[in-house]
Amino acid sequence: MNRSVVLPARAARIAEHPLAWMTGLLILVFALSLLVGRYPGPTLLSLDRLASDEMAQRLVWNLRLPRLLTAVLLGMSLSAAGMVLQMIFGNPLVEPGFLGVSQGAAFGAAFSIIFLGNAAWLVQGMAALFAFLGLTFSYILARRARLGGWVLRLVLAGIAVSALFSAGVGALKYVADPLHQLPEITFWLLGGLWSITWTQLQTIAPVVLLALFVMYRMRWRLNLLSLDDTTAFSLGVAPGQERALVLTAAVGATAAVVSVSGMVGWIGLVVPHLARRCFGADARRALPAAMLIGGLFALLCDDAARTLLAGEIPIGILTSFVGALFFIAMMVTKNIQVQR
Repeated sequence: MNRSVVLPARAARIAEHPLAWMTGLLILVFALSLLVGRYPGPTLLSLDRLASDEMAQRLVWNLRLPRLLTAVLLGMSLSAAGMVLQMIFGNPLVEPGFLGVSQGAAFGAAFSIIFLGNAAWLVQGMAALFAFLGLTFSYILARRARLGGWVLRLVLAGIAVSALFSAGVGALKYVADPLHQLPEITFWLLGGLWSITWTQLQTIAPVVLLALFVMYRMRWRLNLLSLDDTTAFSLGVAPGQERALVLTAAVGATAAVVSVSGMVGWIGLVVPHLARRCFGADARRALPAAMLIGGLFALLCDDAARTLLAGEIPIGILTSFVGALFFIAMMVTKNIQVQR
């Protein structure tokens, strides 16, 4: 077959693929975001100005670039983790914040700031440890509960564990130094990427990228892992080991990004529903779509946080506001469900 005929045909199929268009859109928005900010004014930085202004070059490469890369990783990680948790537990209301993962990470980070120091590796390590503990406690409590079905028990267990960790964070804030530690914890809990540097990005990038790779490679197995153990085993799946692997990746990615961004909610709940609404329940397409939509959503929210007001808006406030509006819109237009 003529190679010159095969290549255009393959390019045409790629161009028709919606995920390819979404990838291109994410790259375009990322490139434009590098030029969006309040320097030299609340407008788009021109390429001529960027080429001639040394201050603009330092701003773009040393501040905006690591921050935007972190925003993309944040959106991808929370969205992928939400998709994995919703499918594994068969619960459309599950996201990292509902199972004690985010609250556990918040407690671990606050504990590190007060008692161990605010070194990046310490905060990230403690956030990861307590994030895993939060998920473990929620799962054990749901298994031991005797009220209602599995979905109800898991929701109630997540609420209880999240409340315990939230109370712990409140106690840590009460004993924190009001001049130094308390403001740092408060701003961390609001969620924000204003302090991101290349150093912080480098501390989380290996964990996040490895976790995203594992979830992406396991995406076709999620369809089987969402079934009951007997059915999944009959189809050649080792449910216990494979669920543990993909859940570890989901929680690890969440803990890593939350350790530097603080509490950023609703991405892990809304984006998976939006991805399934647009691409169907098959995780082979829905999971990559959720990653792309989540990265784009976090990127746009961060752009708004940097440009809407003279003072920066915490990104956690924007994601909660916009995410809640999207969730309400999806509730009134179509029933939200997870196909199993």
